[in-house]
Formats: sequence, C-alpha cells, structure tokens
Amino acid sequence: MLPKLSPLAVKERLSLLFLERGQLDVQDGAFVLVDKDGVRVHVPVGGVACLMLEPGTRVSHAAVVLAARAGTLLVWVGEAGVRLYSVGQPGGARSDKLLYQAALALDDAARLRVVRRMYALRFGEDPPANRSVDQLRGVEGARVRAMYGLLAKQYRVKWSGRRYDPEDWGSGDLVNRCLSSATACLYGVCEAGILAAGYAPAIGFVHTGKPRSFVFDVADLFKFDTVVPAAFAIAAKNPADPEGEVRRACRDAFRRARVLERIIPAIEEVLAAGGLTPPQAAPEAVGPAFEDPEGMGDAGHRG
Repeated sequence: MLPKLSPLAVKERLSLLFLERGQLDVQDGAFVLVDKDGVRVHVPVGGVACLMLEPGTRVSHAAVVLAARAGTLLVWVGEAGVRLYSVGQPGGARSDKLLYQAALALDDAARLRVVRRMYALRFGEDPPANRSVDQLRGVEGARVRAMYGLLAKQYRVKWSGRRYDPEDWGSGDLVNRCLSSATACLYGVCEAGILAAGYAPAIGFVHTGKPRSFVFDVADLFKFDTVVPAAFAIAAKNPADPEGEVRRACRDAFRRARVLERIIPAIEEVLAAGGLTPPQAAPEAVGPAFEDPEGMGDAGHRG
C-alpha cells in the first residue's frame, strides 16, 4: 500500500518561485515548465509555498489540479510581481475558521483586541491605551513613515516618501520600485499561509474592504524584519536588475527569519487575542482536502 498522500507543512517548504515565459504542465507525473524550445525544467511544486506566474506563462488544467492537490498557491502577477491579476485557493477554506475570523471582525471589542495584539507584535510594545482602531491606524502610520526615513538614512538612499503608481511601473523611483517588488513577494507568501490555515484573505482587521485585507494585516507583522530592509539594501547598490535582486534578497530574508514557520502561529496568536471561542465544525461540514489529525493547522497546513 502506498502511504496516504498529504501536503508538506508550509514551514517545511521553499517560500516562493517566480516563473515566466513558458508552459506549466504535468509530464511523466512531474510539474514542469516547458520553454519555447521544448526544454523542460522540473518545478518542486509540493515543496513551494507560492508560485508567482509572470507574463508569458501559460498553465495547463493538469498543472492547476496538481498545484491545488499539493497545497501550492498560484498567483498570476505582472512584471516583477507588481500587479495581481488572479490567485488560486488550494484545498478550499475551512468553514469553522471562516466563521471564527468573521465573528472576530464583526465584534468591535474583539476586533480592537486583535488590532492591539498586531500592533504589539509589530512594534514590540503595547499600543497607547484608549485608542480606537482608526486612531491606532494613525499612530501606526506615523511610526511606519518614521521607520522608512530611518532605513533611508541607514542605507544612504534618497527618500521622498512611499509613492508609486500601480498603473505606471516605470514612474516610481528606484527605492519605491524595490519596495513594491519586495512587498509583492511577502504578500504571496503570507497569502499562501493564510489559505493553508483555512482563513479568508479578505477579512481583515486593520485593513478592510479589499480582497487581500488580511494578507496586508499579516504581512505587516513581518515586513520591517524582512523585505523592507532588503529593498533599501538593494536600492543602495543601484543594480542593473533591481527587481530580480530584490526577489532573491527576499527569498534569503524569508529563510533567515523563518517566515514560513512563523506565519500560521502568528495568525493563531493575533486571532486568539480577540477573546472569542473558536466554533466547532458542523457535523455535516466538508473537511479539508488533506486531513491533519494533529490540531488546528499550526504545523502549516489545513487540518
């Protein structure tokens, strides 16, 4: 008997791969990228958290099925990973996790507790007392702007603020292009973790009203420990291929900071701060694509 098929835990995977100019397909049971000359490059789809598909990539039905079964997120992005066009959702969401997340977001007191915990994790100290979510957003924004300014001085990069036009990639200065590429990498990894844990990317707490609000919330917990310093460091070098250099630097930063190990425990920690009891799954609920008998998915996959 063959062993039961199950995906690798998120914490045991590579963070992400960028693919372009090829046909993603399944040949001889393996996930491959085939270029215009017919050269095949094997892609370890089951060992990667997120595949970022840049322009020039085509994907077969068999490849999408295999990625979903392996629990690997497919994200269709623009050049350098800047624009998001579409995203997959491997394995399906957990109804009990979605109800729990939604209950926290709809309860004003619970939501504020979650936001305060996010603030504490992000800045290493408790937020000011007696502040609303909107007021905490203002405090957070001021601190973030100050942190950008400090990093610009540290790396001796000219800085005039976070300014970019998503419709005109070339209009931004070098450091803003590096930051956009870096945060796109982080968003892909965080969304893969959120989906792997069975939560909804759209139900956010600090950020709201966008399809990836919770992705932005979770990414903010790791941004200034990983991708933002990497972006400033690359911008200071003024390389010929800044976007490519940034992607490689982010990959290394994710490995050093053990981001994939930390994403799902961080999600569980901030949601637990809301003080609500997670609901039990209904008896008739459809289970996850791959059963995990060891709990709520802390190991990095649904269960």
